[in-house]
Amino acid sequence: MSEGWIWDGGRPAVDLLNTLRDRMSGGRETLRTSADLSAWLAAAGLSGAGPAKAGPMAAGQVSAPVRATERDLLSARELRAAVDTAAFAVIEERPVPAGAVATINAMASGASLAPSLGLDAHGRPVLTRNAAAAVPTALAGIAVDAIGLLTDGELARLRVCAADDCGVRFVDRSPARNRQWCSMRRCGNRTKARRHYARGRD
Repeated sequence: MSEGWIWDGGRPAVDLLNTLRDRMSGGRETLRTSADLSAWLAAAGLSGAGPAKAGPMAAGQVSAPVRATERDLLSARELRAAVDTAAFAVIEERPVPAGAVATINAMASGASLAPSLGLDAHGRPVLTRNAAAAVPTALAGIAVDAIGLLTDGELARLRVCAADDCGVRFVDRSPARNRQWCSMRRCGNRTKARRHYARGRD
């Protein structure tokens, strides 16, 4: 499992954006392999069973494991790039590239989000899943969430961490809409300590 996953985005589409870390210093990929994607989806609680929901699983819990392929990994990275491109085009008041829209729409329609009803050996109803479609369905859920982000008004709250070397994206849901840091304990405290040290040297 790759290290460096964070869950400060506020919704699944933004958490996916943050799988590319350290953007301000060249970028660091945390979804390096298909196994990384499988582990990230499980840690995020995105098993492909239904629409994506914000936030990781509770500590010590993961959703049912899924097995991603190399094609799934490429799709996840393409979706991540398309969402980031579209979101910041809107924020910067530029036209959204048609290619980004096409990628998001293709991902959103690429697998059914509907659960399937099956029967166990005793004839009792059980939720069934097509294992082969689990990862595309999970990515479809993230794409649906991205469409929501781009159209439901929350895009105006999308921020980039103020730390010079971070680049993490997050939805600012603070009452005053003045959140600066992806995490106070990570970038906030570190930046404040650096500024305090610099003032002390003046």
